[in-house]
Amino acid sequence: MHRRPIESSVLAEVGYDQKRRLLEVKLVSGAIYQYLDVPAREFMALLAAESRGRYYNTIIKPNYAYRRL
Repeated sequence: MHRRPIESSVLAEVGYDQKRRLLEVKLVSGAIYQYLDVPAREFMALLAAESRGRYYNTIIKPNYAYRRL
């Protein structure tokens, strides 16, 4: 999956596969996670958030199943 750099103190890169509803994030620590069954609107909201790290930590991380790559 193609990820793009993002300005955040928590996230380094993000990518989204709309067909699979899969959100992939690379943290500044280097860890990579895939979040499953994430609606496109959540990805767009993450990109538009004033604090992307806060949005990730409060909305994405606790509410979607994930796997670490």
